[in-house]
Amino acid sequence: MNIKLLGSVVVIFFMTTCNGDNISTEKQDQKGDLLEVTVNLEESYQVIRGFGASDAWSIQFVGKNWSLEKRERIADLLFSTDVDDVGNPVGIGLSIWRFNIGAGSARQGEESGINDPWRRAESFLTADSTYDWNRQQGQQWFVRAAAERGVDTFIGFVNSPPVLLTKTGKAYGDGGERANIAPHHYDDFADYLARIGTYFESQGTPFSYLSPVNEPQWDWSQDNGQEGSPYQNVEIDGVVQALNQKLQEYNLDTKIEIPETAQIDFLYAGNLPGRSRQIEHFFGPESDVRELPAVAQKMAGHSYFTTWPISDMIEKRRRVRQHIEQAAAPIEYWMSEYCILANNEEIRGGSRDFGINPALYVARVLHYDMTVAHASSWQWWLAVSPYDFKDGLVYIDQDIQNGRVYESKLLWGLGNYSRFIRPGSVRVGISRSDRATPEEASRGIMASAYKHSESGNITVVLINYSREQHSLSLTFQGGESAEIGDVTPFVTSASQNLEQQPVISVDEPLFLPARSVTTLQAVTPN
Repeated sequence: MNIKLLGSVVVIFFMTTCNGDNISTEKQDQKGDLLEVTVNLEESYQVIRGFGASDAWSIQFVGKNWSLEKRERIADLLFSTDVDDVGNPVGIGLSIWRFNIGAGSARQGEESGINDPWRRAESFLTADSTYDWNRQQGQQWFVRAAAERGVDTFIGFVNSPPVLLTKTGKAYGDGGERANIAPHHYDDFADYLARIGTYFESQGTPFSYLSPVNEPQWDWSQDNGQEGSPYQNVEIDGVVQALNQKLQEYNLDTKIEIPETAQIDFLYAGNLPGRSRQIEHFFGPESDVRELPAVAQKMAGHSYFTTWPISDMIEKRRRVRQHIEQAAAPIEYWMSEYCILANNEEIRGGSRDFGINPALYVARVLHYDMTVAHASSWQWWLAVSPYDFKDGLVYIDQDIQNGRVYESKLLWGLGNYSRFIRPGSVRVGISRSDRATPEEASRGIMASAYKHSESGNITVVLINYSREQHSLSLTFQGGESAEIGDVTPFVTSASQNLEQQPVISVDEPLFLPARSVTTLQAVTPN
């Protein structure tokens, strides 16, 4: 395979075999014709802002109580871009970290109405309306650990206003459709968030964004078992207006992220009066908030319950893109939360699975979020999960004081994106010789490409979802090109986690085995 590229380095990703076979240029029962993938370096799409995950909820215990050795190991797995002594990646290099600003249900204990102590959260706001910055120590430890490993985008996100300000005196609502905070407390809530933002700025880890509401379409009653509050769109307007004012008063550069919609179809449609069609409401011509200086020019949404069937998954992401492009002002789309919740004929959310199948399922969702919806950022839900569910990157024993740490293929599969597609890169065009539609590609090879203007790197991601191997050639068009020769593979398979493989030649086609992940990194001659 003869590869030409712009700049000095190309990074190429291939989804390869689930049987642990090393990637090879040797023929291994080739299936189908040679697929020719062409990268157009002059066809540009969205800027990539980064990949991330959330600290809710286990980090509060792990970061405070668990041994330093285990904390450091988890932090390395999530944030490190280093390699070990034999060249294997130490971690997946997340570039965004979501900090859960708790509402104070932890102080209420069992009286909080939230039975699971892992889902209760502390609050910096005390019962006498002062602030105790020694709270959320476990989460603060991980913020510092992330910063030490190069993360510089932090998002403070809120599930519920602090219990001192809620209508119910709890961190969840009464089962209705209105916010669990009265309008006369919007300024108090905004001041609370601005004070927290000021504190984190003083610690050298400022919030790039504050997200004051989360999944406002759900009712968030006690039955939900966690902190949360519904909101009407006009109630979000009120909170955003108050927070915009406070951020200016406190001289913070932090931007406001909205609306963290519970499903991406609520961005453009939905059957919940006053809580749907949020692109139009917040960034349409009649919006009350889109021109406020502190409002981030983006829409944040969650990919839950929109990933099956495949035709619906693709169509809903097309509609997100169409409505984003029709907004009254240029805005980005951020996919700010996802894990496998829905059950379908291909996968189920329940039960831990450290294997390759959920990693591939998530890779496909990520691919269409990036290439169809044009997401500028992609963020997983629980970075560290104690649950028997497909919701974590790293898993742990459900032990508040100590326990074991488990890696997953979900972790390393996301790492094939997060470690190599760095903030500031731009997605570029792809064409393919088979002219497969997005739905047809979803069962075989899915391709996307990214260029890095500062480093000169080019990244190509190829997902082979099928149970057959495929052969592939890759060429580049546009820009100043240079010859390269060899590539170094990093393989994620049933038995390997981004494990570095021997250097191979790119002078002939590569045969891509079925269902796994390989990263090929190529360096141009000096």
